Amino acid sequence: MTKFPIALALLLLAAPATAQETGRLLIQSTTSTQNSGLYEAILPEFEQTTGIDAQVVAVGTGQALTNAQNCDGDLLFVHAKPAEEAFVAEGFGVARHDVMYNDFVLIGPSADPAGLGTADSAAAAFAAIADSGAAFASRGDDSGTHKAELALWSAAGVDPTGASGDWYLETGSGMGATLNIAVAEDAYALTDRATWISFANKGDATILFEGDEALFNQYGVIVVSPDHCPSANTAAAEAFEEWILGDAGQAAIAAFEVDGQQLFFPNAE
Repeated sequence: MTKFPIALALLLLAAPATAQETGRLLIQSTTSTQNSGLYEAILPEFEQTTGIDAQVVAVGTGQALTNAQNCDGDLLFVHAKPAEEAFVAEGFGVARHDVMYNDFVLIGPSADPAGLGTADSAAAAFAAIADSGAAFASRGDDSGTHKAELALWSAAGVDPTGASGDWYLETGSGMGATLNIAVAEDAYALTDRATWISFANKGDATILFEGDEALFNQYGVIVVSPDHCPSANTAAAEAFEEWILGDAGQAAIAAFEVDGQQLFFPNAE
């Protein structure tokens, strides 16, 4: 009797996990990557390359971090770097990696009652909104965009929560719903550029302030820690991390456009 079948069996046991073994990947994600159409553009290539079924739960970054901490997910794809670094430091994630970036923009009614067109910084633009008493629609949902907005209010020396229900409109909703409210109420809002470009119901609203370094919007990926979450599909998460940080994933991000405009810019290390 030949020993080849035994040797082959041992070889197969030692081999890396195959696509069939890695199975399904659950990505806890921010909404902008979903709403912009990025996943529809890039995930088919990843799935075809690896055979892994990638599924996305698109919520605010704060909720995505909570979900992953509760072991409801294998990988995070979000955009609130300090919160992401804390997630890893507390043992919930393996490591955080930069993936891509774009920027935030301030949109509002073309009449621009707060005069953002003359602001020389994002902080000055936010201060002008508060001084004017013009309506501002906030996500108010602990998302990455909401976290960025609160940092900008702080830089402007303004606590808008005292005006909650007056000129400061906290929607508790995603970016699309918040933009719909902003358009309907002739209000200002902070949004990532990708969502704004993809947003169909712009009405009279337009970008009124952009370009400040404070509006830089970095995205990162984190594999959920198998030590904290033994049920996590670490093999699938690591396969996606390797792909999205590699040449193929970075090229797929760069190639994604809406109306001829590139929405995200790869910058993996």
